[in-house]
Amino acid sequence: MNFPCARVADGGGLYLQVSWAGGKSWLFKFMLNGRAREMGLGSLKAVSLASAREKVTFCRSSLADGIDPIEARKTVHGREPTAEHKTITFEDAANAYMAAHEAGWKNAKHASQWRNTLAADAYPVAGRLLVTSILGAAEDGFVFRSKKHPPPLQEADHAPV
Repeated sequence: MNFPCARVADGGGLYLQVSWAGGKSWLFKFMLNGRAREMGLGSLKAVSLASAREKVTFCRSSLADGIDPIEARKTVHGREPTAEHKTITFEDAANAYMAAHEAGWKNAKHASQWRNTLAADAYPVAGRLLVTSILGAAEDGFVFRSKKHPPPLQEADHAPV
């Protein structure tokens, strides 16, 4: 499901995207092999206008050399998932995240709220889904559906695609 948002052009394919919820992020729109592509550059809080412009300049030079900047970024950041990450479920990943970050939360109540919310709302719908399936779907606008309409993604007891 795609939610409407506003985009403000800066020029050269750089846009400030404002989501329906008020989030602001930088976006680079470009054409590659006759296909329209969009590449996120980071949130407005994390990436300044000057930095976003530098990133777009680099992306345009990559395009001029026939290189897809999205694929180049995946290679640079080592985004190819390992075999272990290809088989981790959403519930396992969420538990690992909470274990790694709960020490930095303000109090134990936050950890309890995280665990209870996930157990009540997310795990019944997506707990057994592979993280790689969810991440791939998120790029296409995947939103968790109600318990009556679970997402049509593979479960951990099936072989990864």
